Amino acid sequence: MRVFHELTRRTGIHGASHPVRRTPYDKAALVGKHLAGIVTRTPFPGRYDALVVPHPRKPNGVEIYTDELRTALGDRALILDSGINGTPLPGSKNLDFFTSAAGAVHRRAADDRGIQQALENLTGVRIPVGALLAREVPKHLRLRALYRALLSKHRITTVYLVVAYFHQHIVGAARDLGIRVVELQHGAISPFHLGYSYPGRPVVADQPDELWCFGSYWTDVADLPAGMRTEVMGAPFLPKPGPKDPRRVVFLSQGTIGAELVKVADAVAEERPDLDILYRLHPSERPADYTIPSGVDLSTGGSTLDLLATATYQVGVSTTALFEGMALGCRTAVADLPGHEYLDPAIAKGHAILMQDPAQLAAAPICPDPAAYYAPSNLARLLTG
Repeated sequence: MRVFHELTRRTGIHGASHPVRRTPYDKAALVGKHLAGIVTRTPFPGRYDALVVPHPRKPNGVEIYTDELRTALGDRALILDSGINGTPLPGSKNLDFFTSAAGAVHRRAADDRGIQQALENLTGVRIPVGALLAREVPKHLRLRALYRALLSKHRITTVYLVVAYFHQHIVGAARDLGIRVVELQHGAISPFHLGYSYPGRPVVADQPDELWCFGSYWTDVADLPAGMRTEVMGAPFLPKPGPKDPRRVVFLSQGTIGAELVKVADAVAEERPDLDILYRLHPSERPADYTIPSGVDLSTGGSTLDLLATATYQVGVSTTALFEGMALGCRTAVADLPGHEYLDPAIAKGHAILMQDPAQLAAAPICPDPAAYYAPSNLARLLTG
């Protein structure tokens, strides 16, 4: 994933997906939190049956992907929530000091077995693969050993986590001990997502046993690693569709394509001055990232899901929010920008259109089968079955 993001960024295809911005003061404060957390947030005391690793993103203070699970597990679950790139949940524990320290000492480069040169020959872009390996492999091995000790101490029977491809040290530690690993879906899955798509379903190291999905659509949209099972967990976090404002159009931004999507919003505003065009920032973006044209209003506050519940139209490229908007009754148009391929299956089903001209917005369809993307909660059955 790191190599992919570097390739797309350095070629200009995408911007930074989830930019992390820290001032020198922020960095110093983070070091202080890490040091204090060794004592105040250590996860080793106590005894638990399950480990839950939530998502760092928490709109309005709520981590929606594991919220129902954490409630169901109660005191049986150790909640391990990093504060490195977000605010940890109240009462959670972490190993942030060790996470940061594990990658602090490493060689400058490692043997990349010719990968860097092969990528450069193929793409014309030079990625420091050897430097990435020199940092990430020792870090992985150190953290893997630490998590083996943590899982063994608590005699954990199941690990539940979000974004497994960025927590492979945890998955690997559980694998070493024969512990079941369940990943909870957090975003759009497609044949183009390097965290999930392995054409031909080969055996891949350090992968979860199960992937619990929002709806049936996600269970077979990509070739998962060999042996990984899927279940439909549902999505209890979606609100009910509200009364629809017939003039409201929500553009759903992403750091990767935001600069171009603003231009599309401007074109729609010129084509359809009768509509209210809202440009909704991704949680990782800031208003200063964009110059918003006249005729388009910037949207930053409140819940994106609540906004989509009242919108008639939505426009985006590959963000998960497009699927959420389909489930909330929005007419869906996919802007013809890099990454629109993520929505190809939905477009083929007639659940969305590929918008190459602003006049096409009027033809955007309503999804007739929203439960395929976001089903009612099935968590109770999965936990007892």
